[in-house]
Amino acid sequence: MYRQTHRITLTAAVLALLPLAAACGTEKAGTQPAGADVGGVTGVHWAVDGVTVDGTAHDAPAGAYVTIDDSGRTQGNYGCNHFSARASFDGDRIRLGDASVTEMGCEEKPMKFEETLARTLADGPLRTRVSGDRLTLTTDGGDSVRLSKAQDASLLGTRWNVTALGANGVAQSLPQGARAHLTFEEDGRVTGRLGCNKVNSTATVRDGNITLGTPSTTRMMCDASLMGIEKRLLRMFDGTVQYRLDHRTLTLTSENGESVTAVAAE
Repeated sequence: MYRQTHRITLTAAVLALLPLAAACGTEKAGTQPAGADVGGVTGVHWAVDGVTVDGTAHDAPAGAYVTIDDSGRTQGNYGCNHFSARASFDGDRIRLGDASVTEMGCEEKPMKFEETLARTLADGPLRTRVSGDRLTLTTDGGDSVRLSKAQDASLLGTRWNVTALGANGVAQSLPQGARAHLTFEEDGRVTGRLGCNKVNSTATVRDGNITLGTPSTTRMMCDASLMGIEKRLLRMFDGTVQYRLDHRTLTLTSENGESVTAVAAE
């Protein structure tokens, strides 16, 4: 069962998205659950590059992806919210059903893309075409989703762009214009930006945990919303956080349950 980890007030766009995901459909008689690797589709972390609807191309925000395992279990991210579904195959066609989606509030631009991607994935069955490291899913009406095989990101040496902050099971995307990122270096340092000021500190990685030292920051003053993000990120320092790396998504969770979600920069 897909666990919904975000429970904040839904925006109108999210409300529109939820029934779309639920409408993905169920398995047709005669179709087969994804048990074999059909055309190289399963077992791959597919980054969503974009969607073309009615001849108009829409570029995907960073972090949008789809994965399907050999049992048909499907997970992904529409561009802000995560979703899960069940996949079934009929020849070179795929159908997604029993979909559920998290309920995180997002900025207007990624939310519009989410709605477009959700509608297209729900318009199954989708014809699959794999060419090298690229996958195209095409509806009967000619709309398509373009994806490419993403390599797993390394914790060290990768610039991790912060996309959401969470506390007590509630997550929220960063406000428009906010830019925060962290890079864990091979030499045991962490550098980055906290939304306003630059930061550097020590970072010791061991057994699924990262011990962060006392942070050193610049002293600029910014908009109150950016300073609020910075204050929350600073609470991750001077302590130990758990980390979970899922392909190109990094989650940091502090001892008091606060979390940071980040995606690997392209």
